Amino acid sequence: MSQNSMEILLEYFNKMLHDPDTQPPDLSAMEESCEDFGEALCTLQKWVHELWAYSEKLAIGNLSASCPSEDNPLCVNLKELHDSLKHLTWQAKQVAAGDYSQKVSYPGEFADAFNTMTAQLKERETNLKEERNQAEREALVAKGYNELLLELTRKQKEWILVVDVENKDIVYCNKREQGQEEVHDSEFCDVCENRLPFRNKILNWEDKGQSNVWEIGDGAGHYYRATTFPLVWRHRQANAHILMDITDEKLRTSSLKDKAYHDALTGIHNRIYFEESMDKLLRNQEGFILGYLDLDCLKTVNDQFGHAEGDGYILRFISTVQSYFRTTDIFCRIGGDEFCLILKDIERDVVEEKLRHAMGDFQSIDDKPYIHGFSFGVVQMRGPGETRTLKEIIAEADAAMYECKRRNKELYRLRREGGR
Repeated sequence: MSQNSMEILLEYFNKMLHDPDTQPPDLSAMEESCEDFGEALCTLQKWVHELWAYSEKLAIGNLSASCPSEDNPLCVNLKELHDSLKHLTWQAKQVAAGDYSQKVSYPGEFADAFNTMTAQLKERETNLKEERNQAEREALVAKGYNELLLELTRKQKEWILVVDVENKDIVYCNKREQGQEEVHDSEFCDVCENRLPFRNKILNWEDKGQSNVWEIGDGAGHYYRATTFPLVWRHRQANAHILMDITDEKLRTSSLKDKAYHDALTGIHNRIYFEESMDKLLRNQEGFILGYLDLDCLKTVNDQFGHAEGDGYILRFISTVQSYFRTTDIFCRIGGDEFCLILKDIERDVVEEKLRHAMGDFQSIDDKPYIHGFSFGVVQMRGPGETRTLKEIIAEADAAMYECKRRNKELYRLRREGGR
């Protein structure tokens, strides 16, 4: 092999390693002894080009990337990583759908963290379901108890009122003083007037001729369950009302509902609420805007500064985004660093402008030793005639978000280089 050919092939080899698109030299112009070596270098260039393209797609999370050729030995390990990531993505989706039996079997810190997370999610779901079931059981017991209240004495906490259908007099009240067997309404019902502000609603109850269970509030945060049924009271047609204070029950039920539909850390709605809201909107073919947001650099903050700092980073992001939107807009956390906005009666360009301003404000925060940022994608659903499913909507928003994330990564790189 001549010195000149060797230098040409060596230069081609060095360039090809740094730029896989480098044009190969003209092998036909070299002596025959160089052709086999040149062809081997061309094959190597093809493999390097496949390696670069494949690794670049995997680096941005494109798991649908096509695999390199079977004869490429440089991509064997990347193919195995690709398969592992696709399986892990599938497992994450199963967990998101409520299948907490998913386990990561290979050793390492990530596997331990993933398996711990699924176990904790399963335990939390079980506890919430048990609390909800317990509350429902207690409500059923309370409802059955109402049917027996007429047998209780005046010492019971429940109110028992019997109202004459014709003249609307209260002919019996279990809160009256002992010995007042036949006392006129105005003499013993001052108690009712003071403690039951909705007394007139009871007096004017429309006689439906059948039993009924209904709820009523006093306007001051207290609630009662009323069991009402017709009866003959001392030769009078009357309605009996048994009133049970269910304020604590209401508060407990409301608290359980809040836990089921809200994210524990941020207080905004969670994935369950998001999916139920989207299902209703799509089922009713309503028009709306979906904003898909991904919080950048959360893993870096957690790894380098701890999860407490990571939680603060999330909360600062939530506060920044909320400051740009209405209280009626639905803001949900659907994953660790994934969030969605559901907005109605607003134009898409307005939403995008608000998100750009929010993103700019968040990126301008520099009081911490790490970059602040998030990426977003926006999809518009126009209502009647739309056929896209929730999965397709998320996929479209996710694609737009990744384009935003690509631009952000370049911005973060320039900032880091400028910081040096």
